[in-house]
Amino acid sequence: MRFKIAMKMLAITAMFAATASVCVSAEEFISFPDENLVGDQPGLVPTPEEEQLPAEYRRQMVFFRTSEQPGTIIVNTSERFLYLIQADNRAIRYGIGVGRDGFQWHGLKYISRKAEWPDWTPPPEMIARQPYLPRFMAGGPGNPLGARALYIGGTVYRIHGTNQPRTIGSAVSSGCFRLTNPEVADLYERVPVGTRVVVRQAPSVQ
Repeated sequence: MRFKIAMKMLAITAMFAATASVCVSAEEFISFPDENLVGDQPGLVPTPEEEQLPAEYRRQMVFFRTSEQPGTIIVNTSERFLYLIQADNRAIRYGIGVGRDGFQWHGLKYISRKAEWPDWTPPPEMIARQPYLPRFMAGGPGNPLGARALYIGGTVYRIHGTNQPRTIGSAVSSGCFRLTNPEVADLYERVPVGTRVVVRQAPSVQ
């Protein structure tokens, strides 16, 4: 009898040991969320306090040497900054959120359209990645496109606002460039349709 009880206890101990081993092994493969996995959050409305960016990402005039003409937009994805070129080697610099790994791009484009409080229709590819997204969302404070959108011609990308200001300075989007709503509203007033947009990935030489 004692032998049977001892054998049962041994079997139970072995079972718990195996379970613990499996749990430990599983933990080694758990991928915890990081900045590249922050999904869109339709309906989230940021507070004015949340839209107060760290000093580094706030709009400011900076020295910027370039051969591009004043009025040109230069986006530097590695720096997380958008520059609106001014005269005399100056630029207005805005902090931005950029495309995550696999969604970054570069090239020369133009602003083809502008919209205030734009509607949002996520493309099928985005819905496949984030099935919870609505198929259509009217413009408004909770819309992930934010207060303004500048459409980049020849692409599916935009320079737009956001209802997730905490993502400024991060690589989280599907290729668009996002600013806080106050910042994109400022840029919107300064930039006409037809504006040249230069997207770079290498750090700027100033």
